[in-house]
Amino acid sequence: MRTQVAIIGAGPSGLILGALLHKAGIDNVILEQRSGDYVLSRIRAGVLEQVCVDLLDEAGVGERMHKEGLPHDGFDMVFAGERRRIDLFGLTGKRVMVYGQTEVTRDLMDHRATIGRPTVYEAENVRIHDFDGDKPWVTYTHAGREERLDCDFIAGCDGFHGVCRASVPARAITHHEKVYPFGWLGLLADVPPVHHELIYGHTERGFMLASMRSHTRVRYYIQCGLHEKVEDWSDEAFYDEFRRRLPAEDAARLITGPSIEKSIAPLRSFVGEPLRFGRLFLAGDAGHIVPPTGAKGLNLAASDVALLARGLVEHYAERSSAGLDDYSRRALARIWKAERFSWWFTQLMHLFPETGSFGLKMQMAELDYLFSSESAQRVVAENYVGLPI
Repeated sequence: MRTQVAIIGAGPSGLILGALLHKAGIDNVILEQRSGDYVLSRIRAGVLEQVCVDLLDEAGVGERMHKEGLPHDGFDMVFAGERRRIDLFGLTGKRVMVYGQTEVTRDLMDHRATIGRPTVYEAENVRIHDFDGDKPWVTYTHAGREERLDCDFIAGCDGFHGVCRASVPARAITHHEKVYPFGWLGLLADVPPVHHELIYGHTERGFMLASMRSHTRVRYYIQCGLHEKVEDWSDEAFYDEFRRRLPAEDAARLITGPSIEKSIAPLRSFVGEPLRFGRLFLAGDAGHIVPPTGAKGLNLAASDVALLARGLVEHYAERSSAGLDDYSRRALARIWKAERFSWWFTQLMHLFPETGSFGLKMQMAELDYLFSSESAQRVVAENYVGLPI
């Protein structure tokens, strides 16, 4: 089999790239190690930047998002028991969209089925070959048969643990990483949200986030130790601790219900440089990880593939390599800005055991300054709604 672009990974980044390439008339095949049901079962982010919303519209998959998603004009921050609001729309003229990554993935999968572009699920033993030459190719096993896919380019959209980044020689890539000394314990439940917008909280008991997926489904988080185990947290224990970290007025409104899913996510920052290796391009989690504070993971992946798609369209339509040659530099410039914002927001809102009373006072001073300065709030709002691609 032959195609123009082999896309490794059928998560949102791979599927968005496939949709954008299809729109431009560029042939592509997606290979995915897992089943389609497994891909849809993954619980991920739910806040989309304006840039990501516009990109989904461009790809032709935004209709259900606009019908069922929740546009948010701002979010709240709590510190010292006091709640303040960041007015995203008032400060930037832009909004974010609350729409779960699972739903984004479902829309993209349905779109791909409609347009008839091939996706090979349960492609095992995927290997990429000769990506440093002019004729890369991919091998994999499907339904017990060895298969080969020849292509012009390979897009590595297969995540942090995928084969694409692992295939790059160690001497050719530089890794930058920060691991945080805590995680997020998250609970998903079908109950009404405690507030109509997100609440990020800095409390003496640790960070909390009241998020949502819809008017009837919530995603709540609390900061926890890396040594803790999900099975040690009953739903009742989670809600009791979450309630303690909420402002009193919100705690009184909290509606609880049985969890659909609970999990603990460690927090880390990671970037691999560069993102291009001959005819192999890394995008999304294959090239970078951000802490979930600030909701940049899916959004960064979307901006990566937007840049990559533009470069590929330019290559085939104009016979120009300029966009592809500049992909890594342009993508990394935006990635590092998002990494900075996620790092700053994480440093600001969590308890760090090693910082002591001085570190806590610095957090309080930073939060106090933030809400005494419209300019500082505008910086936060600009980063939260998404910087230009």
